[in-house]
Amino acid sequence: MQMEARESMMDDQEINLLDLFIVMLKRKRFIFLVTLAVAVAAVVVSLVMAPVYQATTKILPPKESGSTAGQLLSQLEGVGGFLLGSSGTGAQSSALYIGLLQTEPILDPIIERFELMKRYEMESQENARKALGGALTAEADKESGIILVSVMDKDPQLAAELANAFVEELKNLLKRLAVTEASQRRLFFEEQLKDAHMALMEAEESMQGFQETTGAIQIEEQAKAVLEGISALRAQVAAKEVQLKVMKTYASANNPDVKMVTEELAGLREQLKKLEVSDGSRFPDTIIPTGDMPTLGTEYIRKLRQFKYQETLYELLVKQYEAARLDEARDSALIQIIHKASPPERRAKPKRTLIVVLATAVGFFLSIFAAFLLEFISKTSEDPENRERIEELKRHMKKL
Repeated sequence: MQMEARESMMDDQEINLLDLFIVMLKRKRFIFLVTLAVAVAAVVVSLVMAPVYQATTKILPPKESGSTAGQLLSQLEGVGGFLLGSSGTGAQSSALYIGLLQTEPILDPIIERFELMKRYEMESQENARKALGGALTAEADKESGIILVSVMDKDPQLAAELANAFVEELKNLLKRLAVTEASQRRLFFEEQLKDAHMALMEAEESMQGFQETTGAIQIEEQAKAVLEGISALRAQVAAKEVQLKVMKTYASANNPDVKMVTEELAGLREQLKKLEVSDGSRFPDTIIPTGDMPTLGTEYIRKLRQFKYQETLYELLVKQYEAARLDEARDSALIQIIHKASPPERRAKPKRTLIVVLATAVGFFLSIFAAFLLEFISKTSEDPENRERIEELKRHMKKL
């Protein structure tokens, strides 16, 4: 019994499948005409659609080199190189600059320059930004890292001008950001330099007055070396504190560079603490026998130490101030244009071939569905019982 039922089901399926082919062959003219009509309509629509052109500018992402302050101070021996360490910031990711292209400081000047609110027929600036942002495509090549800035427009000349304008505004924005940061550093070092200059002048006058009153006192070369070393170490601590204050003006406490400078400052203070004694004498007796020095000699050493400290600190601040001025005068990020956008000769949209092929395929399947629907209605109307139902359905539809 099961075998007979299975065979009967297979026969029904074969009959149903054959019925489908029979309907398609029976309505082949209808299917062909509907498919042809859809294909012709797709051709007409694709020809009527206004062409859209895409212009592309290729650029290299900006790369940050070490700051001028780091380059100058690294040339100093001892104190300067130890003070700043490695100051290179590394290259910025391309994603950052692609994101900047979609910001208001870049979109608004372009909208104003090319009068895009009037061209896009927009009443608000926000809608004009959305329209311009929708026309922009920016992406970075995964292998080479080259950034592609593309703009679509119905006018090929305008598309090229807009693509180039995006790159120009990106350069201007990066330049403004760089100058702002460098200006903050310059102003900070300028104030610190004024204070250091006054302190140095006071130390020079104190030293000169002491020598004129008591005469020059000769001290041992070992004591001079130790005192100069302590003065240099204190100058490093003071300069490192200045550097940390500068970094905190544009970086948070969790910044890796800020943490590194903080650790270096703690190490310098520990070294200075070891060299200074806490038993009433200013220098360890194991290094310099200050207890055996005359009172005038000790006072001379203290004034010499203060003078050396102020002199070293002033030299370091002068270097950092000049470096900040150079950073302010130059661009920190240089965008190199590989290929400047030119008016494209071929349209980017519409893709007419693709439109016609997809429309023809959709029309073919819709015509098959319509053919089966017509066949169902035809067979249903042949049944007297169904015919009465159809007539009743028509009457109710007329009342609507």
